[in-house]
Amino acid sequence: MAVVSSLYLLFLLLLIPLLLLIILALIVRPRPVKIPIKSRHVFITGGSSGIGLALAVRCAAEGARVSILARSRDKLEEAKRSIQLATGVEVATFAADVRDYDAVSKAVNESGPIDVLVVNQGVFVAEELEKQSLDEVKFMIDVNLLGSFNVIKAALPSMKARKGHGPASIAIMSSQAGQVGIYGYTAYSASKFGLQGLAQALQQEVIADNIHVSLIFPPDTETPGFEEEQKTRPQLTNIIAASSGAMKPEEVAKITLEGIKAGKFSVSCNFEGFLLSTATAGLSPQRSFLIAYVEVMTAGLIRLAALFFQWDWYRAIDKWNSTKTSGA
Repeated sequence: MAVVSSLYLLFLLLLIPLLLLIILALIVRPRPVKIPIKSRHVFITGGSSGIGLALAVRCAAEGARVSILARSRDKLEEAKRSIQLATGVEVATFAADVRDYDAVSKAVNESGPIDVLVVNQGVFVAEELEKQSLDEVKFMIDVNLLGSFNVIKAALPSMKARKGHGPASIAIMSSQAGQVGIYGYTAYSASKFGLQGLAQALQQEVIADNIHVSLIFPPDTETPGFEEEQKTRPQLTNIIAASSGAMKPEEVAKITLEGIKAGKFSVSCNFEGFLLSTATAGLSPQRSFLIAYVEVMTAGLIRLAALFFQWDWYRAIDKWNSTKTSGA
């Protein structure tokens, strides 16, 4: 009798996960999709340096027609030469500030219908809110969040008009700071957290037009902007962020393009990023029923891990403030 009971219990333990997998396979939305890159028009903002430039090189190497947009004409020309040197492919360049909708719209229209739009521009000034000027706060929100609205709104009409040309993609470059708030990142995190809501709602609006949204969450990346940030970043920010290493732009670009081609909604760039994406999945779209299974089964454990991280961060903050008080 005990053997029968044990076998029955084992059967139930195996059946429940299997049933969950079947249910998830039936309900996850949107459905899986593949986004081709070869012979398609890829338009990248912030394409003159860092991740954007690395992504332009990779897309050109895979046979895409690439357009890059940035503010500086000189940097655009330099990027154009480096892409041609690396791939033998000439890319189109457009000088515009993403805060200027009319300028962005003109550039988008001149470039032609877009198959893959990569909204990659971003600025970052790390500082405690009390010390940060409102001009800096506005600058980050205008470029990172409102600039993304400008780019996407300008591109949508022609992207929607591409009937019969296969699936299109809008990839939005967020940050791990768009998943979790960090000391000294108040304005930056606010501007990047906003992209989550933008991406989730936008996917619902454009799915009928065969346009698929990806939200990229890179960690610290060794870009020119990151080098500048390091010079002024609060020391406590460095202490809290010490556990996370920086990635190369080429590594992030490779993972980003793979995520775009796979039609992933959330694209994390390392294991820590995967844990963050799982912990913050909430009501995000999920195309993979296997990843959905991991999210469901590990939600409690990852929440526990997140609480340990918070404990460690607040312990560092307490220690830092105690040191400041005792040294005063």
